[in-house]
Amino acid sequence: MPLSLDKPIPLRAFLRETAEEAGLIALAHFREGLVTTARTWAKSGGSPVTEADIAVDRLLRQRLSAALPEAGWLSEETTDDPVRLGQRIMWVVDPIDGTRAFAAGDPRWAVAIALMVDARPIAGIVHAPAMGASYDAVRGHGALHNGRPMHAAQRSAREGRRIAGPKPELDIIARHVPGTQPQPKVPSLALRLTFVADGSLDLGIASAHAHDWDIAASDIVLSEAGAILTEADGSHPVYNKPRPTHGILVAAAPELHAQALAAIAAPRRPGHKA
Repeated sequence: MPLSLDKPIPLRAFLRETAEEAGLIALAHFREGLVTTARTWAKSGGSPVTEADIAVDRLLRQRLSAALPEAGWLSEETTDDPVRLGQRIMWVVDPIDGTRAFAAGDPRWAVAIALMVDARPIAGIVHAPAMGASYDAVRGHGALHNGRPMHAAQRSAREGRRIAGPKPELDIIARHVPGTQPQPKVPSLALRLTFVADGSLDLGIASAHAHDWDIAASDIVLSEAGAILTEADGSHPVYNKPRPTHGILVAAAPELHAQALAAIAAPRRPGHKA
């Protein structure tokens, strides 16, 4: 039966079922603390891909396209088709976000699925099967962590604010925002951002050149959890561009988000001293 965009409960259930099925395919090749059993090779840009990425991508395209035949398709592991630029409804997926972690036996990887309408995510899921964690959201209907409502952290400087991301940006924020506590970098960008939604982190940063498939599912989860995801200039990510990449990205609850943006902008202001 085709999926209905105006029925949030079946939509959420479909995303969960599909992500869990995809996660099982990946788990068959995952060995915590050990190198994957999946065949691995390098893509043209040098980043790794495994046979598990390809198998999950194939499953997702089959399930998602059958549910919404009119939807466009954008995936890290599928050759891009410019036809998507003219389509109002889109699936944006990363079959395994954090392939290096997956291949090395680190459980911090995820299946990321976002449903876009008019170039904005309206539903999404970030499913981390090796961690036993699933984060999903539907616009206007909240964000859930393993089926329970979740909300972004609103910790004060005194309580300590946990931040994660690339070291250059973390160093800048740590100099300008009081009470920050840099954490080890989370290898899956989708998870790094989503950890802000469940309160595991207070702020997540992504360096420039993240793709739509890295962030779209996290974007809707963050929004429904009361957090904000923007580029460093404060603008919301623009999706479904001919080249679907982004600048530096900042995810946090509103107060800390504003402080982080100001900190990142400070070194660029005339007369600023680091």
